Amino acid sequence: MNERRSVMKKLLASVIGLAGFGVAASARTGNDTKSEKEVFDVESDQDIPLFSGATKHKGLVFIAGKGAHTAPFEIKEHTEIVIKELEKGLLAAGSSMEKVLKVNVYLNDIADYKGMNEVYKGKFGKNPPVRTTVAVAKGGVPGDSLVEMDCIAYV
Repeated sequence: MNERRSVMKKLLASVIGLAGFGVAASARTGNDTKSEKEVFDVESDQDIPLFSGATKHKGLVFIAGKGAHTAPFEIKEHTEIVIKELEKGLLAAGSSMEKVLKVNVYLNDIADYKGMNEVYKGKFGKNPPVRTTVAVAKGGVPGDSLVEMDCIAYV
């Protein structure tokens, strides 16, 4: 718990630094902070990809939204698929489910909240990450998934 709290403090300090003098100092010195960012899990068949599936920067791992784009269309199965995809991305980045700090959950239908929670519970270790859960507006989760999740973790 203390390790996770320490990482959250560093994340907050980093965000505050970027919002304040950190960006200005970088611009003045000509330091390119993008050179520290490691992007992976990008579709290689595109000349200019739309987004990265995962990015590492200064000890943090950002995993893009993962969905389940297969039948059957039942929330528990989709949640299991999505969580396995998150874990696969985290492991590839040198992290793990236990190191996740923040999860965003997007439900196609808020009525699936209970079923999603039944699968979600316990997947992130004894000290679960903070989480935001929302039901998406008209149109649903992209790709016919009943649930999509993204996360931030540390390495």
